[in-house]
Order: sequence, then C-alpha cells, then structure tokens
Amino acid sequence: MIEVLVVVGPGVVADAGLLEEIAAREFAAAGVSGTLVHARDASHVLSLLSAPEGAGCVVVLPGPSGEVRSLIGRDLGAVVWVDVERADGMTAGEGATHLHGRGVGGLAWGIRHAVHRVRHPSRRIAYGPLPEQRGELYLPDADEPPVVMLIHGGYWRSIWAADIMGPLCADLAGRGLAVWNLEYRRPDLHGWDATTADVAAGLAALATAHAPDAHAPDAHASDGLPPDVLPSSTIPPGTDGAVALDLTRVAVVGHSAGAQLALRAVADAAGEAAGDAHAVAGGPRVVLAVSLAGVLDLVEGDRRWVGTGAVGAALGGRAPGRGEGQAATPYADASPLLRLPLGVRQLIVQGAADDLDLVDFSRRYARAAAEAGDEVTYLEMPGDHFDVINPATPIWQATAEAIAQALEAPPKGIKRTTTNITE
Repeated sequence: MIEVLVVVGPGVVADAGLLEEIAAREFAAAGVSGTLVHARDASHVLSLLSAPEGAGCVVVLPGPSGEVRSLIGRDLGAVVWVDVERADGMTAGEGATHLHGRGVGGLAWGIRHAVHRVRHPSRRIAYGPLPEQRGELYLPDADEPPVVMLIHGGYWRSIWAADIMGPLCADLAGRGLAVWNLEYRRPDLHGWDATTADVAAGLAALATAHAPDAHAPDAHASDGLPPDVLPSSTIPPGTDGAVALDLTRVAVVGHSAGAQLALRAVADAAGEAAGDAHAVAGGPRVVLAVSLAGVLDLVEGDRRWVGTGAVGAALGGRAPGRGEGQAATPYADASPLLRLPLGVRQLIVQGAADDLDLVDFSRRYARAAAEAGDEVTYLEMPGDHFDVINPATPIWQATAEAIAQALEAPPKGIKRTTTNITE
C-alpha cells in the first residue's frame, strides 16, 4: 500500500484538527495509508524528507518560516509543496511540485497529486526554458498511439495548475492514448501574449520534444520521476528508449478557461499551417478539438462578469461596447465564438448543472459552429463544472469514449507521421 506523509510546517495558519480531517478523508478516498506530522522547525522538516525509509509520497505545508521555505527550491525528490496562501514565483526543486493559493482545501489537492504521481508515472518534458513551460507525457501500453493534449482551466489564474487534469491523464492512457498534460504561463503573472505563445509552443512541441539541443541543455530529458520508476511497458522493445507517437491523430482538449485556449490554439494552427488546414506546419495534425465546460464567448463572458471579471483581467481590458466592433481588440483573436469556422471536428461537452452562463456559451457556440459549416457534436448531460473532468462520472465516460473513437484510425487520405520521444 502507498504510504503518504503529510508534514505541516511551523506557523501554518490553519486549524490542526481540520487539517487532520482533510488528510484522513483523502487517505481513505485514495485507499492509501497516511500520517500527518507537525514539524518543529526546518531541521525537523528536512529530517522527515531525508528519512531513508520514508513515505511513498510526501506533501508539505511549508508555512511562513523562511528556513522551511528555502527547502522548496532544493532537490529533495518528488515532494508536493502546498501553500494554503497565494505564493507567486516559487520554483520547486527537480521533480517536485508547488501548489498554492487554494486555501486549506489545497491540502486535499496536494495529497491527490502526490498519490497520482506514484500510481501513474509520467515524463516531465520542457518545451521552453522557463519553469512553467513544461508538460507531463503519459504513455500507454501501445505502439504509436494517438495523442490527447490536455489544457487545464482555472480562469487563467496561476493558483490553478496542470495537476487538476491528472485523473483524466490516467483514464485516457488506460484507453491506449498518449496524453500530453500541458502547463503554461498564466496571464495574471505573465500577460496574455505569454499564455497564447506557450499553448502554441506546447502543441508544436509534440513534434520536437525529442530534440536534444532544443531550448535549455538536457531540458527535454528531465523526467517528473526517476527513469527507473517508469513502467517498462512504456518503452516498446527495440526502440532504444524512444517512443513513437502518431501525430496524424491528435486531439486538443481544454477544460473551462483551458477550453478557450484549446480552441484558440487549434484556430491559430489552422490559419498558420502550410498545405494542411488542420496542423501546425511540420507538426501534429489536430483532428478533434474538445471543450469541457468551456468559456467560449469571451465578449459576453466579460460583459456578464464571469469568474468575477476573469476574462477582462486575463485579456488586459474590457470587451468593447455593443456596436463598437471586435476587429482591433484581443477578443477578436481570443474568443472561440469569433474564430468560426474552425475547420476541425469539435466535441462540445457541458454539464447541465454548471454555471448557466457557461451552459449558454456552449449551446450557442455549438449551434454557431454547425451553422458555419464545422462538424460539431454537442454533449450535454447531468453534472457540474468539475464532473466533466471526473473519470467516475457518466459525462466524462461518454466524453472519453467519443475522444477514443475519433482517434481510432488515421484520417482518410493522410499519411501517418510519428515522432520519437526519447529519454
């Protein structure tokens, strides 16, 4: 059984009993054995992390102590650091993860992520030199699998990260699909252009991630977990550590704000591609774009103050007034509704119990896409905003089956191309 150690650093402002309740609930839900320890000081924290017979995974709430916080950037293994307060600009050590700004509930997310990483090892691959320019690649037991690129949401705010898509990674990999779970710079800290550029680069990286000299030295050889933890079934025999991905069958899937980024990236790729209207030139061919409870009408999203003003905050300004036009604004490029037709098959998924504005956006977008000539499937089922990314729910099961079916065979008339991802 997996052993989980939760370390609460000195000075953490939270009720001790509540932290124990959260931890116990998550241990039971995950089917793991866990222990929660209140550390006295930085030396105590370090001794717990350095124990030779330590836990299978470790979650630490560092608290305000400068000495404890200095440990976050050290290479101490696959530690999940959880700041209950917002703590921008922290870079965790090699193989570690830093989650922040989710309140006391962040402990639950931290435990889930720590357990997930042990149960479902992935390869951490950089597509740029900055800490957030990376993705986690999950490989199925299959030769030349198609690829699903996942883009997380969180209303474009840095407190939410790729860890929330972890359960979908495991589910899709279990269906024989390779999964590229993308992290990217969010606009609240880096600006809208950085976010857009990162998602485009992340998509293109599917074709170039194996290049040893791209970006930072050895960046693409860095794994989220040590290579010996990776299951041998992820490396087909005779490939000398290389794994071939079928780039003629790629789906781009986004949740919430990530759906906006997904559809926008597909639209950009279609407009920039040379000779193939559905792919980045020389790169992956997107055959399916999927919105999971997406923010698909940014103009109305801003006017309706969706996400307490999240749209305008992300794009750097309010939507133009009615009758002013959109051509000269970021909204014209960013809003999926204004980029139709996409020219790529689409699956629009929406939980009926979600925010009613998001239900409205999904329904109107699907109708507009069909009227523009796109091939669109609209799937609305019982469920809320997070049921669409919960593998246990009927709405996700239906979504996953649709994705797998769409990627089942190479598109007619398209020659299969592959890329090799190496250690």
